[in-house]
Amino acid sequence: MQLGTRWTSGDEPPRAVPDSLARGIRDVDSVIPGDQLGQPRPRWTLTWLEGKPIAELDSGVLVSLDDDGNAVVSHVGDESPLS
Repeated sequence: MQLGTRWTSGDEPPRAVPDSLARGIRDVDSVIPGDQLGQPRPRWTLTWLEGKPIAELDSGVLVSLDDDGNAVVSHVGDESPLS
């Protein structure tokens, strides 16, 4: 059994996050604009579905791995990946 975890976007992903997934997460984090009013950044949640890691940002952005182990970015409710 693998447990999930949470962390703030922009922070280094926990060690439980596979390297290829962490790269996809960092790519998403890099395009999130800074909040000029000091609002907190959204948080990531790592879960495991059938042994595969999925990271979901509070905004509904998902980062998962395809069959080749490459990070795929999509959005909750989308049927097709964004990249």
